[in-house]
Amino acid sequence: MRKFRFKSVVQLANMRLSVKSAAIVLASSTLVSALLGLFRDRLLNSYYLGTYPTGIDAYTAAFTIPDFMFFILTSGALSVSFIPVFNQRLASGNKKSAWECSSSLLNLLALLTLIASILIMIFADPLIRYVVSPGLDESGMILAINMTRVIAINPFLFSIATVITSIQQAVGRFVFYSFAPAIYNIGIIIGITWFTGGINLFGVQIFEGGIMGVALGVILGAVLQLIVSLIGLFGLGFDYRFKINWKNQGFKTILKLLPPRSLDQGIDYIDGVVNTNLSSRMGAGAVRSFNQASTLHQMPVSLIGVAISTAFFPKLTEELGQGDKREFYNTFRKALRTITWISMPVAIIAFFARGYVVSFISNVGNNDSNGTIASILGTLCVAIFARSVFHIASRGFYAYQDTKTPFRVSIVAIGLTILMSVWFYYLGWGVDGLGWAQSLGAVIEIAILLFILQKRSNSALLNKEFWRATIRMCFATLIAGCVAFSMVKFFPLLAVDNSLMSTIPKFLLISCVSVIAYIVASYFLNLEEAKPIINYVKKILFKNVK
Repeated sequence: MRKFRFKSVVQLANMRLSVKSAAIVLASSTLVSALLGLFRDRLLNSYYLGTYPTGIDAYTAAFTIPDFMFFILTSGALSVSFIPVFNQRLASGNKKSAWECSSSLLNLLALLTLIASILIMIFADPLIRYVVSPGLDESGMILAINMTRVIAINPFLFSIATVITSIQQAVGRFVFYSFAPAIYNIGIIIGITWFTGGINLFGVQIFEGGIMGVALGVILGAVLQLIVSLIGLFGLGFDYRFKINWKNQGFKTILKLLPPRSLDQGIDYIDGVVNTNLSSRMGAGAVRSFNQASTLHQMPVSLIGVAISTAFFPKLTEELGQGDKREFYNTFRKALRTITWISMPVAIIAFFARGYVVSFISNVGNNDSNGTIASILGTLCVAIFARSVFHIASRGFYAYQDTKTPFRVSIVAIGLTILMSVWFYYLGWGVDGLGWAQSLGAVIEIAILLFILQKRSNSALLNKEFWRATIRMCFATLIAGCVAFSMVKFFPLLAVDNSLMSTIPKFLLISCVSVIAYIVASYFLNLEEAKPIINYVKKILFKNVK
């Protein structure tokens, strides 16, 4: 009976979802993962940021090379190149080819990332010492090297999980795909709360603990994430074969599409390596401070840009596969308008309430570390909007199976970003300069991508109504910004606001009032995105009024 119930629950979770339902599931799971991530970072910062900044800098730097290898070999490159090809095979009724292609890709990436993980373990010392964080002192350097060797297995585990969840995403099953990252954060939290105190087995201490215990939690999280991803395959009919079929046409197509997107991901992450390198030269805690600000600004990007564009992407590829460009343009505009309408007020509220946002991940008071993170986050608020838009703009190309154009644009944008980062560093702008470089580079990138898409569509993609609506959104955002500024001045972040119980109510009040002002302004500016919300509120308030 228990087995039957478990099977029923999994089958229910693996039901195909509509675009709207998928977006809700993705946004909800991203929010859960983000909240767990906040709790994870809050624990880490409370333990180490104020007391052991060198150690937490080393921990942060240790992720750089393993993450780089994962992003360049797998990550987003897989989803945007695999899903269109896989869907084409399924749509044509060729399931055998689809599963054969999936198995081949899984085996190839597992092999490549396993080799990469071994190489990272071997060459961790020179990579950390001369490339990633040359500014760390010797104790921090040794700790970063040892942690890198522990975390080096991540690319292998992540790649297997990513192929498996991409299969689920391709067929419209999003539940296990979307909640796997939350499980990863739970593993790290276990490492922080339990492994840092040491590990005892039958009364014998096999691990002394310390910050290295967090690295063990990272591995635990990766394993748990893989297990959850595997459960998501249940009932999908995945026919796995332990071989690489180089003759499979779908597999060949993916291999042609992978390199540009993989290099695109790699170039993006080279920018991260440069930031870690530069920030390691700016004093103890600078690496962690920039990392935390970057993580905070990525949270709304994931909630808005990634969730919405991921939900729309299968439909975009399907419409192009059917040759219906008019519907493709309409769907793309709808996705872009939705992301723009949501991300603009989020960015402006994040700017004015950044002190509260930082307090969520650090309970050590209004010290220099908190002020530094808040200052960097302020410079990254423009990037919240730009990078949210980037995810749908890039998918406009991926739907055409064009991975080369975004890659070329990334070369230009990331190259300019790196040049600006180095320039601002030598101008003495500190870690704030790194944030400004990120925002400017993100704006340049989306401007070029949208310009090319518009030109390819003969100006049919972004019509006059879209640009009029965008201008009205800017006015509504300005109103929301004025309200947020006034609310922050009325409810200032005080020195006594060290706990979540005191900061969350203030932040929610500031955010809610600002959002309400934005929605009302959008409604009176005749923006269609606000009308369903206003109508729903009217229905609730006046449902008993004849």
